[in-house]
Amino acid sequence: MDLMTYLPLVVALVASGIVAGIMAGLLGVGGGIVMVPAMALTFGFLGFDPEVYQHVSVGTSLAIIISTGLMSARAHHQRGAVMVDVLKLWGVPIVVASLLGGLMARIYSGDTLRIIFGVVAIFLAFNVVLPVQKMLMASLGGSKLTNRISAFVVGYISALMGIGGGSLSVPTLSAFGNPMHKAVGTGAALGVLIAIPGALGFVISGWTVDGRPPFSLGYINIPAMIVIGVAAAIAAPYGAALAHRLDKKQLERVFAVFLLIVGLRMLWQAIS
Repeated sequence: MDLMTYLPLVVALVASGIVAGIMAGLLGVGGGIVMVPAMALTFGFLGFDPEVYQHVSVGTSLAIIISTGLMSARAHHQRGAVMVDVLKLWGVPIVVASLLGGLMARIYSGDTLRIIFGVVAIFLAFNVVLPVQKMLMASLGGSKLTNRISAFVVGYISALMGIGGGSLSVPTLSAFGNPMHKAVGTGAALGVLIAIPGALGFVISGWTVDGRPPFSLGYINIPAMIVIGVAAAIAAPYGAALAHRLDKKQLERVFAVFLLIVGLRMLWQAIS
């Protein structure tokens, strides 16, 4: 391929990185929900194995989230929106679960991962807006065991999906009775705790896999990580600033619509 063939792909990756970074700051997500399909489309266009490039897309997304999550968490922390007590409670189980998810990624097909995430995302979208469910979950929010179990589930699923955990941790923390703005800020910090061990797991599990794109370290593709990662890291603080201009109800509605669209898209990709 010549330079003119690669140029549109690079431009598309930069654009997806900017959108992913804004989402990271706005919603506390690591942007993986944008980056994974963008990378999968790119690798598919280049003719790589669908089973391999789906995993590379997920692993590379986790690697990128390390930088976007740090930028987003820092911006939220400066506004006092990161709950340190929650980080201490969720930290160990979420790190263990995300590492386990990364190490086990090789045994799952791409469609299986998409179906799991699609179903969970749609459920959480309704959970954000249904007051009865939120009231029931809020009664469990004070339980350390419930928080730790939730952290483990969030870490494991997030690692398999290549997301920073905000799609799962933010509505969970909100339903547990935490303010939405602080749930978003804390979700960004939790994304870092997911991304580091998760990415390590994808490096290990994909180390000997054939058919990976060039310049890949395990399931992590270095060129895609750099292009998207730089664009997303620059854009993340702007999303965080926007989040603090919206009121609680607006932020919840944005998050619910976001989850619903992503969930339906994941299911459609799996069955089509």
